[in-house]
Amino acid sequence: MKLEKIVDLLNLKPLSDYNKDLNVLGAYTSDLLSDVIANAKEDRLWITLHGHQNVVAVALLKDLAGVIITGEHYATNDMLKKAKEMEVAVFKTELDSFDISGKLYQLLNNDEE
Repeated sequence: MKLEKIVDLLNLKPLSDYNKDLNVLGAYTSDLLSDVIANAKEDRLWITLHGHQNVVAVALLKDLAGVIITGEHYATNDMLKKAKEMEVAVFKTELDSFDISGKLYQLLNNDEE
């Protein structure tokens, strides 16, 4: 499913520029950077509560479609600066990780494109 459609349907707030035409293949939910490095796959969205610049480095390393910061957690200015510089998509949702993971799972598994 195209990233733009996901952003619209899940009411994600973009915190950086993103490739609207990027085809998202799934997602990975984790707050352990080492776990994401070991297990996340390319072209997936990473769902996390972390908002620091190390998240950008991991997203780049794994060639992720973007990062969704959940709940009452926020991106630091350093993270947003690095995301812009490295062209990593960052989004914000007020939903917690469980809820946004479930909604994204349903969306991607019911996509008929």
